[in-house]
Amino acid sequence: MNELECRQFVEQVTAYLERALTPAEEQAFVAHLDGCEGCDHYLDQVRRTTRALNSLPTDALSSASRASLLEAFRRRDVEEPGPASS
Repeated sequence: MNELECRQFVEQVTAYLERALTPAEEQAFVAHLDGCEGCDHYLDQVRRTTRALNSLPTDALSSASRASLLEAFRRRDVEEPGPASS
């Protein structure tokens, strides 16, 4: 089996949390997680952020604010791809 790189790990975090990975992808994901402290911290951060955001009322943001935040996240994702590759 090929080793999963950090960049691939970051790209698969949402699918992992939504239980949408194939068994082979999940196995590679978990194996990487066991050996990469940076990605372990990244996954924890995503989980904490998701929990915090899920606790907000659905009408907490205006449509304009929501669109602005989504655009900022999209720009950041392009500019800063996540943990360094291991």
